[in-house]
Amino acid sequence: MSPAPRTIAVSLNPAVDRSLTVPGFAVDRVNRIAASRTDPGGKGVNVACFLAHLGQSVALAGLLGRETAALFTRQFAAMGVTDITVPVAGATRTNLKILDPDAGTVTDLNGPGPAVTAADVTAVRRALEHASAGGLDWLVLSGSLPDGLPPDTYADLIAWGRARGARVVLDTSGAALAEGIGAGPDILKPNRAELEALMGHALPDMTAVVASAGRLVAGGVGLVVVSLGPGGAVVRDRDGAWLAVPPAVPVASTVGAGDALVAGLIHATAQGLPVPEAARVAVGVSAAALGEIGPRLPALDHIEALAARVTVTPLETDRAGPRR
Repeated sequence: MSPAPRTIAVSLNPAVDRSLTVPGFAVDRVNRIAASRTDPGGKGVNVACFLAHLGQSVALAGLLGRETAALFTRQFAAMGVTDITVPVAGATRTNLKILDPDAGTVTDLNGPGPAVTAADVTAVRRALEHASAGGLDWLVLSGSLPDGLPPDTYADLIAWGRARGARVVLDTSGAALAEGIGAGPDILKPNRAELEALMGHALPDMTAVVASAGRLVAGGVGLVVVSLGPGGAVVRDRDGAWLAVPPAVPVASTVGAGDALVAGLIHATAQGLPVPEAARVAVGVSAAALGEIGPRLPALDHIEALAARVTVTPLETDRAGPRR
């Protein structure tokens, strides 16, 4: 029997992603669907699948609606993701992704999910306890919280993971993000809009982005990665800041690119790469995800070739604050 994975991704609000390719999509008119596909989705699901593709041993914890669980379990089996999810009544929420290749846009229509209770989260916690009995290196908390859960849910899980010696990654938004920061995650991955919402004001230039990331580092976050879409990502820790910019690539879908960034960063950090090189790998993986639809990546040699073309530039910083 193979050893239990020492990396666990948590997806409390997964989704069935139905991607519709609609050239020339427009509201208030008849649109023709050129292609469609249905994939298991949600940020935690994507991270787990991407990590497995990169060769990492990973388990997925979280909540799956019984009515749609088979779609997910088939994907986990195909990718080699250890499934420790908890079934709940009803169907996992469905999100529609309208991809317009003419305009290069993605329109999201996110549906509601099944009702979730504190008892469901307790069941997830039991699954985590069992799966991590032999040790835990990484705990990845990704995605929104479902209705019915308090905003400090991730903060509690961050404390749980850190108490077990795991490095904890948080990628969420809104109140869950604000509450989670106080628990001191090791890695935080907001996008620019999420960082602006957290700071309470616009971040008009790179200096403002770097300074805001520095405030989070000074407050106890180990590493902040701010995704900038086509502009790459700003990576900030107590020792410095870097801008990692990907090469231009054909875009099939932007869905999951941020999750690929998280997976790439974990993969690189687990190999002991310094922060600038980890940023290069992470942005390369994210760029590779742009050419795919659903939780999948191209061949590893293609990812490595893209990562080699990522430019990493040091940025000026103010002092990030004391070491934790």
